[in-house]
Amino acid sequence: MQIDERVRRARPDDIPALVDLVYGLAEYERAPDECRLTADQLHTALFGENPAVFCHVAEHEGAVAGCALWFLSFSTWRGVHGIYLEDLFVRPETRGTGLGKALLTALAQECVIQGYERLEWSVLDWNTPAIDFYKSLGAHPQDEWTIYRLTDEPLTRLGS
Repeated sequence: MQIDERVRRARPDDIPALVDLVYGLAEYERAPDECRLTADQLHTALFGENPAVFCHVAEHEGAVAGCALWFLSFSTWRGVHGIYLEDLFVRPETRGTGLGKALLTALAQECVIQGYERLEWSVLDWNTPAIDFYKSLGAHPQDEWTIYRLTDEPLTRLGS
């Protein structure tokens, strides 16, 4: 199994770059006002007492240029964990250098090594470049599923 040396697990000193990448993704996805992530929140999620989020970073010319933030999922049908990729983002100026593929390859390797049987993520319907990229890797859309989400006031109302 060949490891791409441009990809590694995130370290605490990567937090400022990671927050910047997340905000870059929010801008790219046309939802910059919805992103409220702070450096402290991300540090706790990745490096706190009970981390539940994990991250790989990709470097270009010595700087963090991309990231894959992910967490474990679980398939009751398969009986094992998988990886759910929450965010994959590569800075626009470094796209086309193979960093996105290197990040996804690292997550696929994580799955193989750990015995996880799924690597899943969501993509916006209008994001044709990403969709084409994912299909080129052999990923298949799960068209029969619709994602539902509760946030803000509806979540509070239901949970109160």
